[in-house]
Amino acid sequence: MTEQNESFSEVIIIGGSYAGLAAAMALGRSLRKVLILDAGEPCNRQTPHSHNFLTQDGQVPAHIGAVARAEVLQYPTVRLRKLWVSAVQAVEGGFQVTGAGAEVFQGKKLLLATGVKDQMPDLPGFAESWGISVLHCPYCHGYEVKKQELGVLANGETAFEMARLIDHWSSGLTLFTNGPMNMEKAQVEKLQAKNIRIIETPIRALEHQAGYLQKVHFEDGSHHALKALFARVPFAQSSAIAKDLGCAFTEMGHIQVNDFKKTNVPGIFAAGDNTTPMRAVAAAVAAGTMAGAMINHELIVEDF
Repeated sequence: MTEQNESFSEVIIIGGSYAGLAAAMALGRSLRKVLILDAGEPCNRQTPHSHNFLTQDGQVPAHIGAVARAEVLQYPTVRLRKLWVSAVQAVEGGFQVTGAGAEVFQGKKLLLATGVKDQMPDLPGFAESWGISVLHCPYCHGYEVKKQELGVLANGETAFEMARLIDHWSSGLTLFTNGPMNMEKAQVEKLQAKNIRIIETPIRALEHQAGYLQKVHFEDGSHHALKALFARVPFAQSSAIAKDLGCAFTEMGHIQVNDFKKTNVPGIFAAGDNTTPMRAVAAAVAAGTMAGAMINHELIVEDF
């Protein structure tokens, strides 16, 4: 690997959303030559406002990203390219990254800030409302729908846990199991004692206006008025790069990292939604900052 050509960087960051940008800032301030490769599709691109992040509460996610990019790119050793990464391989002295159009880049260290993809159910209106009025996190969005008629879409143990959590924000909560409930008798009795309504009727569609829920329509022709619905959906890694490079994963499917955001593969770090169920902008920024500092520390130790 030659360090003189333009395609060489000390650190290549794949993914230029909040975690990747935070890491790039820490590395740019550490005088490291950094290349960010980003496809431009953050998972919260449909969400109107971001919350629970000091100094940015209520801000539009795209605005936060734009300001972050402008701040990071003020550091002269940091570059950003908007392109998909098609392949990564370990080479002597580091990693070789191939982007769309067969461009090749080389770097000593690799940070995977590739995020995850939510797997939407085959339910009309769900995907269109995701992040707007179909919500995953009360800490991010609960305050904006507080003391309203809210719903939880879940079944089994998840249904009980989510209903117990969301009830705190709601003036009247309904649990939609979308079919026969699968909960323990004690759990059902506890929910009923808290006046949480349980509807087992299968759901046909979610009626919405520009992503804002109006009604839940059922297969039997009935409907239920609703302002917001909390749900958890499965996810998949947005990229197969970590798997292809031999990174270990947790039982939940996240890239396994230690407290310093280091994977089991030498030279590879990971940060952001691809490593944790704590999906929030503030958490991603914190993880990226840690990753950037630890990558810089590793480079110092190796070169000193």
